[in-house]
Amino acid sequence: MSTADVTFAGSIPAIYEQYLVPLLFAPYAQDMAERVRSDAPRRILETAAGTGAVTRALAAALPEAEIVATDLNQAMLDRAASTISGGRVRWQQADAQSLPFDDGTFDALVCQFGAMFFPDKIAAFREALRVLKSGGRLRFSVWNNLAANPMSEVVHDAVGDVFPDDPPRFFERAPFGYFNSERIRDDLRNAGFGTIEIETVEKVSQAPSPREVAIGLCQGTPLRGEIEARGADLLVEVTDRVAAALAEHFGSSAFENRMSAHVVLARA
Repeated sequence: MSTADVTFAGSIPAIYEQYLVPLLFAPYAQDMAERVRSDAPRRILETAAGTGAVTRALAAALPEAEIVATDLNQAMLDRAASTISGGRVRWQQADAQSLPFDDGTFDALVCQFGAMFFPDKIAAFREALRVLKSGGRLRFSVWNNLAANPMSEVVHDAVGDVFPDDPPRFFERAPFGYFNSERIRDDLRNAGFGTIEIETVEKVSQAPSPREVAIGLCQGTPLRGEIEARGADLLVEVTDRVAAALAEHFGSSAFENRMSAHVVLARA
């Protein structure tokens, strides 16, 4: 995985928050917050917090808990911090593979749709185990494969059609590249976790229009960099092509976005 795959900067955080959080991340954030609330943790660490979809849900579900929200990208944290008022959440730039916290610091570690981006997943899981208290819980989610997420698959295929000789592989490589449950179990076991539960969770959100989906996924993710690397002036054209492909598959107005993800629980 390249550095470009994990870089969310420039205009990406704002586009990500506006277009992708309601479409992809908010439904799973509510689900995750309810799961974490059932554990009643007092100190929570969040990694790969992005623009704060889960952070906001956790703060609402657990008003007495201390939350430390981290991300590799300071620009994403800056955007996230602007969406939560008050001082209930501490924001800190951090690499999940090398966390700047003492052993046994947290009751819970939460990561929504971030583990796919960790170059060394076992190292990140070992760090999670290290900073968790005995009996603490790691909860994280990863996308199922592209075939189980048809809207994203249409976008991936449409972008590939624009560049048939060198199709961008960001979707396959990163967000939808870590879906094999047995591999996830093996990585967690190798990191030292013993009890592991994996549940496949389906969600449906409302996509407001093909155009807005195309903007979000082509311009609000590192896919943007892959497009621009193939032609600095092609971003608008590719976005238009993707919007047309989405309209062909789902219609030209609002449509249902059916999603599938794995939600994982591992106990320290």
